[in-house]
Amino acid sequence: MGISNKLRLSSRMLHRRILYSSARSFTTSEGHRPTIVHKRSLDILHDPWFNKGTAFTMTERDRLDLRGLLPPSVMDSEQQIQRFMTDLKRLEEQARDGPSDPNALAKWRILNRLHDRNETMYYKVLIANIEEYAPIVYTPTVGLVCQNYSGLFRRPRGMYFSSEDRGEMMSMVYNWPAEQVDMIVVTDGSRILGLGDLGIHGIGISVGKLDLYVAAAGINPQRVLPVMIDVGTNNEKLLKDPMYLGLQQHRLENDEYIDVIDEFMEAVFTRWPHVIVQFEDFQSKWAFKLLQRYRNRYRMFNDDVQGTAGVAIAGLLGAVRAQGRPMLDFPKMKIVVAGAGSAGIGVLNTARKTMARMLGNTETAFESAQSQFWVVDAQGLITEGRDNIDPEALPFARKTKEMERQGLREGASLVEVVREVKPDVLLGLSAVGGLFSKEVLEAMKGSTSTRPAIFAMSNPTKNAECTAQEAFSILGDNIIFASGSPFKNVDLGNGHVGHCNQGNNMYLFPGIGLGVLLSGTPIVSDGMLQAAAECLAAYMSEEEVLKGIIYPQISSIRDITKRIAAAVIKEAIEEDLVGGYREMDARELKKLNEEELMAYVENNMWSPEYPTLVYKDD
Repeated sequence: MGISNKLRLSSRMLHRRILYSSARSFTTSEGHRPTIVHKRSLDILHDPWFNKGTAFTMTERDRLDLRGLLPPSVMDSEQQIQRFMTDLKRLEEQARDGPSDPNALAKWRILNRLHDRNETMYYKVLIANIEEYAPIVYTPTVGLVCQNYSGLFRRPRGMYFSSEDRGEMMSMVYNWPAEQVDMIVVTDGSRILGLGDLGIHGIGISVGKLDLYVAAAGINPQRVLPVMIDVGTNNEKLLKDPMYLGLQQHRLENDEYIDVIDEFMEAVFTRWPHVIVQFEDFQSKWAFKLLQRYRNRYRMFNDDVQGTAGVAIAGLLGAVRAQGRPMLDFPKMKIVVAGAGSAGIGVLNTARKTMARMLGNTETAFESAQSQFWVVDAQGLITEGRDNIDPEALPFARKTKEMERQGLREGASLVEVVREVKPDVLLGLSAVGGLFSKEVLEAMKGSTSTRPAIFAMSNPTKNAECTAQEAFSILGDNIIFASGSPFKNVDLGNGHVGHCNQGNNMYLFPGIGLGVLLSGTPIVSDGMLQAAAECLAAYMSEEEVLKGIIYPQISSIRDITKRIAAAVIKEAIEEDLVGGYREMDARELKKLNEEELMAYVENNMWSPEYPTLVYKDD
């Protein structure tokens, strides 16, 4: 290469670095580009991707044949938000379908109507009020939405693939109008939150998750796709409901089921080779099988298995810090886990790997880590003496003779296990509301920990193993409390506060998805998930964790996501899996320092600003 060419290349790379390291406005570089549209007049106003409502400038109104179709006053986006928020507060009660309709569902309806007509405005409102509205668009309200989805359905959002579409999915996928899709959230509706088989109603969870990918991670909303795979339902109520919108047949099983999912995965990755697919709320028997089947072939992960595990690990590491100990003391923690479904086993596997890595990643380290867990399911304590143990739970089955020495047996109750083990942590992933009864919580008083931890992680709220009030009222203020759904902090009197930490998956999955996208990695590795969890655990200051605060405020979600995405990219570089993204190739990505990497992530996060629209005839 000649000297002049080398100089030009150096200059180009330096210019790009300056771009990444310089301060930028709230909008990304992508947001500053004019957007070419192929429609005008009412077609624009009826398209939520491009509609700006009263924010269209007079120049745009002339250019797009909108003059006279809108009131003459031009409003900026802040004025629009002010108008919407005023209307929302006024309409919340009016939108209710009688006194039995929860206020949260009324809020969801109003927000959904905004989403239907103006996506940019919707996400601007959601981001600005994320702490208030995340529980509306995601858990716990999304569970209520899914339960009532046939009645709430107004406008299709996402795609529906069914077992009746076998042989057609490769062509069907081209019906979606977006040329590029970065993120897909897919469910089969078989295990929505802790509510069981909701069939096609499960599409609500895919929509809700992607709303958070946009709000928290800045994934462009025009490049996300919610998907429902309808293979039937075993919910007898839905099978008999004449208003049900899905297939009214029992679920496919065995190879027939696998064939449908295989065809879907092949179709979406054929059209969009670089898409990331997040599996959501698949029942346990399929969650692990599908994860193992696809994780080394496609860019995919399962949030119930891997995301829940990562958030729980971050909380457990935070609980260690809250005792004034270093995170490296985690392998010494005794943990009783209530629940052996996909979430419970996912947490167990990740926690074991984390402990083993801290102990040196040897065979002895894995055995030592395994001995720190006692798993209790609906049949009680799992030991090697049980018949037909789930293969996924088998590594955590306790030895029968060892349990006899501890005064325990196969099938021992949760309260018996807590009394005998005296654990540092009681971790609930059972989806059984109230499982941590007064008797179980009283038994935790015998914990050998200086500051025991109660993790009631099941969703939605009614499935939480206990409430924050119950835990603090029985165990006092010297505990760590975390839950999957939001609870208010508990006033303990004398100026003391019992902090309720919401261990919400939204702390992790947006950052994992963004990091995978921007790194260009072909797979989502265990190391990346581990890096994400450790980044979240380290986010809280020492002062905060000593107060019992182990998870950050939801209002910080975009900053958290940015840091987690950077951690995922760094791990991809470490594992030599980085492939680059757009103009940033793998070689240049590896050269970015910490500050430049953070800027690179931030500059690729979409923000809800109206683009300039330019009409072009097809």
